[in-house]
Amino acid sequence: MNFRGLTVAKIAEGEVKPRVIVCHGSNEGTAKQAIDGVELLIGVSTIVGGGDGEVFDVIRSGLASIFYSETLAIGDPITADANGRAKKATTGDFIIGYAEEEGDTDELGSIWIVPGKHS
Repeated sequence: MNFRGLTVAKIAEGEVKPRVIVCHGSNEGTAKQAIDGVELLIGVSTIVGGGDGEVFDVIRSGLASIFYSETLAIGDPITADANGRAKKATTGDFIIGYAEEEGDTDELGSIWIVPGKHS
């Protein structure tokens, strides 16, 4: 079960799929689907994504449902893969948070949103 914390509206810069990691866009008030852990990760899109220029919601704190791109264990630090899905972070990656439940590739899992950098 997920209890969302802060959720904000953003304008999609490019297509943003549902339940993926997002980062800031190039303009104020925009966000885009993350493609790696090189940029600051700011949240997770909700069950409804957004097309380019459309408004969509971003979960910025609390727990969020997200698609896993690989097998993850509880407590793994999470960053984005090339499709914005959750993968285990390596040293130096920006992280969106930590896995709250174990899961496998293409499964919907849960993460605790605590943005930062993995050391």
